[in-house]
Amino acid sequence: MTPPPGWYRDPSAPHQERWWDGTAWAEHRRTPEPTGYGAAAGPAPGQTQEPHHQTHQHQSHHHVQPVQPVTVPLRTGGGAGRGGGGRAKAVALTAAAAVVVAAVVTGVVLLGEDDAGSPGTQAPPATASATDPAPVSDPPSPSPSTSGPSADDPAVVEDQLNGVSFPLPDGWVRPQNVAEDDVMMTTDGTYDCPADGSVCRHGRVVSRTVTANAESSPKVLAQEDIEDAADDAYDRDLIGNKPFGGIESHEEVAAGPVAVAGRAGYYVRWRVRTAQGPGGYVQSMVFPSTVGTESPILVRYVFDAGEDGPPPADMDTITKGIRPVGDADTGGGVGSGIGPTD
Repeated sequence: MTPPPGWYRDPSAPHQERWWDGTAWAEHRRTPEPTGYGAAAGPAPGQTQEPHHQTHQHQSHHHVQPVQPVTVPLRTGGGAGRGGGGRAKAVALTAAAAVVVAAVVTGVVLLGEDDAGSPGTQAPPATASATDPAPVSDPPSPSPSTSGPSADDPAVVEDQLNGVSFPLPDGWVRPQNVAEDDVMMTTDGTYDCPADGSVCRHGRVVSRTVTANAESSPKVLAQEDIEDAADDAYDRDLIGNKPFGGIESHEEVAAGPVAVAGRAGYYVRWRVRTAQGPGGYVQSMVFPSTVGTESPILVRYVFDAGEDGPPPADMDTITKGIRPVGDADTGGGVGSGIGPTD
């Protein structure tokens, strides 16, 4: 099915002829001479004169020229009695040869260009081409794995000094711009204090170590601390101002033993009324520490009363959630429960 050596129309320059050596295109080109009717673009039968000189032309374009049909001379004569059949066979064979030559030229043009569309080394013509397999796409890159939970649990606040952690309820945050020492958490946001216009918060929790006190009984320590806790919260602040106009009265609304982080403690809760504003609830709670010298831990709760303040029941919830640092299983349950709220 491969055409014999000879001059054929150049697939990259149809106005010229190019030498086909029987297996590949050579670099020899020539301008075809005018021929009469029936002359072929390739060599006439028996005329396969090889080129005697070379004409090198650089292909400066990357466009594939349209393939021109190859004219093959047809025999017009035939033998007696088989004239019609002979001519039909000659026409059929000639047409088949034209199809083969067109396929050869098309294959050479297609194979003569590399992936970028520029002319490359020409391969011998082929009668058929295999279907290229579909490109295999690279496997999708794995999506970045999400990081594991942070070592700092956003719902827990730790008191490293005393070795305990506190649950952080909804609407509560870690202390921000708080002047008072040992504050573990506050309600989110501030408001203008009703008396002097300074900044107040609706709730806060303070945790500190009891020092310079020979007493170690949680009950006694809680009973001694509750008055100071009320004064610090609703009477005078750290610079001597009275944000609520001072305390007018107080009453004890709950007191009793309580289990805190697996230790037996005690708490006292007051309801405080102030000269301005709704007043609030103050609670002092003391329990033995589990670290260091096992000095007692004092926890103060300060909750504003009224619609804007947190419910007093949240004191109980926070107390039940106190744990030794690194221990999520030890909690409330030892001793009496927290007393009723007002």
